[in-house]
Amino acid sequence: MAIVRAARPGEVGVLARLWFDGWQDAHANILPAELARLRTLESFHDRLQVAHAATRVADVGTAPAGLAIIRDDELYQLYVAAHARGAGVAIALTEDALALMRQRGVQTAWLACAIGNERAARFYERSGWRQTGTMTSYLPTQAGTFPLDVWRYEIVLSE
Repeated sequence: MAIVRAARPGEVGVLARLWFDGWQDAHANILPAELARLRTLESFHDRLQVAHAATRVADVGTAPAGLAIIRDDELYQLYVAAHARGAGVAIALTEDALALMRQRGVQTAWLACAIGNERAARFYERSGWRQTGTMTSYLPTQAGTFPLDVWRYEIVLSE
């Protein structure tokens, strides 16, 4: 069972590795090569330092097995370590993120999913999210902003 908590200051390195590995697994083969080149371990470390206060971690046993980053009404990032997939980590992280958004008064949450990331899309749809179309996401990189078309998913949190 996954226990979800706030990220701790001393674990940026391990979380950056988890995020980097998850990104490589899910995106490196379906997104533009230029973006893959920019998504270095160091870039994830830098981004995680900025987003640390908004980062939630799922522990399985004594180690982080997944992370979620919340930005206002957006589930900005969701990654689960390969060894923990299928163990309810993504569900626990998503439910935690949505509960925090509800507490903040968010009525409809959204997320961006890479076009072609079918595994993630199936998970979101099984979890009650609905695809509302495509949009352009402007991704921060060390070389500047990288525009990328993505699928937009939404879920209603309050009726």
